[in-house]
Amino acid sequence: MAGIYVHIPFCRQKCRYCDFTSFPDKLGFAESYMTCVYHEMAMRQEELKDYVFDTLYIGGGTPSIIDESYIAMLVAAAKKYFKLSDNAEITIEMNPGTVSKEKIELYKKVGINRFSVGLQTAIDSQLEELGRCHTLNQFVTCAKYLSGENFSVDIMIGLKGQTKDDISKSIQVASSFGASHISMYALTPEDGTPIYSDYLNGELPDGDEVASMYDFGVQKLKELGFERYEVSNFCKRGKESRHNLNYWNRGEYIGFGVSASSHIKDVRFTNTFDLDEYFKCVMTNHFPVVNSEKVERQGAMEESIMLAMRTAKGLNLAKFEKSFNCNFRTEYAAALEKNAEFLEEVEGFLRIKPEYLYVQNSIICDFFNE
Repeated sequence: MAGIYVHIPFCRQKCRYCDFTSFPDKLGFAESYMTCVYHEMAMRQEELKDYVFDTLYIGGGTPSIIDESYIAMLVAAAKKYFKLSDNAEITIEMNPGTVSKEKIELYKKVGINRFSVGLQTAIDSQLEELGRCHTLNQFVTCAKYLSGENFSVDIMIGLKGQTKDDISKSIQVASSFGASHISMYALTPEDGTPIYSDYLNGELPDGDEVASMYDFGVQKLKELGFERYEVSNFCKRGKESRHNLNYWNRGEYIGFGVSASSHIKDVRFTNTFDLDEYFKCVMTNHFPVVNSEKVERQGAMEESIMLAMRTAKGLNLAKFEKSFNCNFRTEYAAALEKNAEFLEEVEGFLRIKPEYLYVQNSIICDFFNE
């Protein structure tokens, strides 16, 4: 299984928490940028001719802000230059304030079959505080356009002034309008973002409050039929994001566009974060890669553990031992003993007990010191 990721770095305005590569003032470059993305795909065609890609994920930024014809040409380019499986999952991220019925109809017509909608919160005052360019009503309209489709909704917890009732409302709204997948993320105040000053001023919920909100959200989602399959991701049965599952299974993927990352044949590489540099590289037939690293055995082992232990299912021990020709229990005896109360083995998978999954980082780190 392998995936394709395409980064669309344009947006209407920068959210106060956003640390991603996005440009709210450069939408006029969209046509030139997309032309470069199509060309970058063509440059990788020969290298990836033996791959069959199971997923195509169009993320951002705000992919839905650019003209829908560019998205149609992007899907066509992916199908032209690469082998996509017959039932490939094709996802696009959307901001509810940037879509229309006609835009969504064209997305569906060209083969997009999964939609990721950024609600974040159902409370308009919190949306405004976050710098989001949409309202709850616009989300409702967007969800109605997606009626009967496979769509996911993003919800954030740990917001300024947020209550458990607010979280309950956000989850209820997403569920009642047909979402089959909900991603519930804790706000991370990154240094350099406007919201970081709120964090420094003590205006955001502390770690214990956020953990309590998370536990509350997990229970609410469960009541509505959403099962957790990764620390931040919940879905109705059979509606997991195949693209994200590929990441957590340490699968291969190729990224296109500014700041896009790739993992091919145990090499991880990342494109430039600079838009002008991206243009210059691709227009002169050079790959826009700024760093590349061969993942050696130890690194691959640590990645496998870190990614798999984020999931509810956990790490496939037999697969791990076969891949790395080792005895897991011997190799990681100290970490297993130290974290025995937090871990369990179920049908050949080592996993973090559900009640400790939210604090998985402190547990996983012990496996890196063996």
